[in-house]
Amino acid sequence: MTRTAFVLGGGGVLGAAEAGMAWALLEAGVFPDLICGTSIGAINGAALAADPTPGGAQALLAMWEMLGADGVFSTSLVGQVVEMVRSGISLHGNTELRQRLCECIPVHTFAELVVPFECVAANIERAREHWFSSGDLIDAVLASCALPGVFPPVEIAGEHFFDGGLVNSIPLGRAVQHGADTIWVLHVGRLEEELAVPRFPWEVGFVAFEISRRHRFYTDLGQIPDDVIVHVLPTGLPQRRAPTWSNLRYRDRRRIDQRAQLAYDATRAYLAGLP
Repeated sequence: MTRTAFVLGGGGVLGAAEAGMAWALLEAGVFPDLICGTSIGAINGAALAADPTPGGAQALLAMWEMLGADGVFSTSLVGQVVEMVRSGISLHGNTELRQRLCECIPVHTFAELVVPFECVAANIERAREHWFSSGDLIDAVLASCALPGVFPPVEIAGEHFFDGGLVNSIPLGRAVQHGADTIWVLHVGRLEEELAVPRFPWEVGFVAFEISRRHRFYTDLGQIPDDVIVHVLPTGLPQRRAPTWSNLRYRDRRRIDQRAQLAYDATRAYLAGLP
């Protein structure tokens, strides 16, 4: 029996592409038996696990319009400085994001989900990845997308968690561990961006980070068993050199515009080309 998994990677506001991919898959009758997500992929994955239908994918697109609104990242520069001084570690609190997730995701525990779902976060005290698959869904998703410096770490059961992208940016191996034999990788497009030798000092850190975040995925991909099929879906964006400073523009709503539609169209074309 075929066991199908959706694997959703991290990438901040670029995650609108994953919503477009999911819309195309579900519309074509490709439904998941398991969903694994990291960071923004945890938000997308939780929403899809709650309603794994074409209608659910369209609701996810509407959620992206809401998440892209100024409310979540609207803090002024002065407000960001105040928050940084108050907390000492982050530009934003996560109260607004928590509220939006509670409004947009129709269930708030893993047990209520239609499809089994797991998300990963980086455990600070243990310095390793931690998988959430039971209990409070919103807390787990917040932990998975607690980008260091942007959001504060999330405390769950006495331990603290940062963004899952630090330890597993595209959790392909997790789906294999759970016995998936057909895996659809929904990602934000960084895999399609060409890395090059840094030309300026400020590019060094970005290139090093991209190597680190992609290495785990490519290692997992190279170890896929022969009887497992992996589809890495296209975003529809033109191939380009990986950006540097633009990676910091996590509030830039222009990066959301058209990404979902491009990924939807590209995924439909990809599906049409399959034997």
